[in-house]
Amino acid sequence: MVSVLTSSALLKALLFLSLCSVWLLPDLALAKHAGITRHYKFNIKMQNVTRLCQTKSIVTVNGQFPGPRIIAREGDRVLIKVVNYVQYNVTIHWHGIRQLRSGWADGPAYVTQCPIQTGQSYVYNFTITGQRGTLFWHAHISWLRATLYGPIVILPKRHASYPFPQPFKEVPIVFGEWWKADTETIINQAMAAGGAPNISDAFTINGLPGPSYNCSAKETFKLKVKPGKTYLLRLVNAALNDELFFHVANHTLTVVEADAVYVKLFKTDIVLITPGQTTNVLLKAKSKTPNAKFDMSARPYATGPATFDNTTTIAILEYKKSASASSSNNMNIPLLKAKLPQFNDSTYAMKFNQKIRSLATRKFPVKVPKKVDRRFFFTVGLGILPCSKNQTCQGPNNIRPAAGINNVSFVQPNTALLQAYFFNRSKGVYTTNFPTNPPFKFNYTGTPPKNIMLDSGTKLVSLNYNTSVELVMQDTSILGAESHPLHLHGFNFFVLAQGIGNFDPKKDPAKFNLVDPAERNTVGVPSGGWVAIRFLADNPGIWFMHCHLEVHTSWGLKMAWVVNDGKGPKQKLMPPPADLPKC
Repeated sequence: MVSVLTSSALLKALLFLSLCSVWLLPDLALAKHAGITRHYKFNIKMQNVTRLCQTKSIVTVNGQFPGPRIIAREGDRVLIKVVNYVQYNVTIHWHGIRQLRSGWADGPAYVTQCPIQTGQSYVYNFTITGQRGTLFWHAHISWLRATLYGPIVILPKRHASYPFPQPFKEVPIVFGEWWKADTETIINQAMAAGGAPNISDAFTINGLPGPSYNCSAKETFKLKVKPGKTYLLRLVNAALNDELFFHVANHTLTVVEADAVYVKLFKTDIVLITPGQTTNVLLKAKSKTPNAKFDMSARPYATGPATFDNTTTIAILEYKKSASASSSNNMNIPLLKAKLPQFNDSTYAMKFNQKIRSLATRKFPVKVPKKVDRRFFFTVGLGILPCSKNQTCQGPNNIRPAAGINNVSFVQPNTALLQAYFFNRSKGVYTTNFPTNPPFKFNYTGTPPKNIMLDSGTKLVSLNYNTSVELVMQDTSILGAESHPLHLHGFNFFVLAQGIGNFDPKKDPAKFNLVDPAERNTVGVPSGGWVAIRFLADNPGIWFMHCHLEVHTSWGLKMAWVVNDGKGPKQKLMPPPADLPKC
């Protein structure tokens, strides 16, 4: 594909390059006037960062934490050169980007690429097609995404307006999770010992924990607003292992978009957002400056039996004062607290998710497949596996906790699946016999079966191009029912329905919404319940699907779909780039 730059943008680019060797366009104003090819440089480097009174060296992009914001416009081509200067292997995933025929740029390690090794580089090259809104990028290998993440802002096409009131200002609000210890050490030790990894020490908003944590009052994100103005908050949950409730004290939010798809507007006091999800909300400031500051709080929604980080991260909403207002008065302004649901309020979670509906207008139609070519029923949940022969496990009888889909715990290969597929070298790397249904039926949300041992393997599902897929994902009560946010790479899917208990194939399809279902890339499988989705397999390649709770991904709650080439020239996966990393 040929890069196209307007003459004005070319001059700007040359001027910028003459000033700085790193070519980044982080400014919103620049993004509105630049050409249609955008270049970024991501230098992966270590950086000392202090949080919770402790300094540690973390993996960053360009020394920034959180990482830099990527800004593009619908239809733009984006090239990001990633150079690895750290001791770890690295890949970056552009979460939610469709990657039409450009699976080589998707980023999950050993799925679409071998990782970028120390001293090596790789250019991620993709075009943003038919998408606009908020997504995010993050590392997609081991637990490096604990600190390697940042927002992606996709503006509408030129002269296209938002289908909601134009905001005065747009602000990314990125939730993260912080450990005092080194996260790579934590997960490596847990996997070696066959136990659960240590929980985090704090949550963060835009990298800052806020005043509820020790010595963190100065490490607090502050949003300053003008009375009467409307602000677009671009919410991203980049936390590793926790779904989050979010609330701004004494303010109502209007949800306008989820996972970079416009939705029917609805008002809410509290937003639920799982790891991997993004949500855009409008916040309308009060018409007159109140004599108060306001908590912007986030804390976990947790349904499983395991311990979790039951803490709250706080940012502060402040109203800008007139020049005549004294700063001494500002010190005495009360801070109003945000009220959040109970940590296990699954009823609120279900009701919130059911409010998210697509616009379903002529301009933004819903293309949910009406006919279904292939149906799948996947159980998702926990189980156990025997420890390896050279491993001493914490668990009884030399077993360890694991996770799987349809009783299969995914084994990560030591070469990239997409390369094996493209070059017809799949033998010994993967098989395409992933089970369409669970190997045996049981009361999925009732008393677990006596045998909870999982199978393991690198098993995939093979789909013909343009196959319409219906997939029901069912949580299980094995080792405890739990909400699982499932993320599908390479596609958006339509959320037809969800329910509590076991899915009933005779009665529940009558509840399917085929008119205005939510269109997403990540959906929470309800704790002790099920969710039904549909998608059209119109993107050739190999596409990862996994739980976005990183601990469950580490334990094997993942699989992949092979979408074969179609007959037309634009229905085929493009060949790999020359700089594709080698294993």
